[in-house]
Amino acid sequence: MSAHGGSVAALLGLCFALRPVATWKRLAASAGLQPRSAACRPRIHDLRHSFTVRSLLDAYQAGRDGQATLALLATWLGHVDPAATYWYLTASPELMAAVGHRLEAWLRERP
Repeated sequence: MSAHGGSVAALLGLCFALRPVATWKRLAASAGLQPRSAACRPRIHDLRHSFTVRSLLDAYQAGRDGQATLALLATWLGHVDPAATYWYLTASPELMAAVGHRLEAWLRERP
């Protein structure tokens, strides 16, 4: 609890709602996120990408249904068309490798 009676998370959420860019910059700096260049710096949208890719990788590694996970993620991300979420599959070499391994295993099991 903070001195104001609210949780730190609630206060951070309020700060983020009121001043999202300033709050993101402060959080990124506190986390030690460094720009790779002036044109390539940490963006809040990168969190969506990281969350989606990590969630899909976790699903594949746990043997869960990737399609069901992708549909769930599309909903969480607010994508009206799940095809918009498929972009995340091609944007990550690690995810492409996991999908490829899953496909190879499936093909080996076929008669």
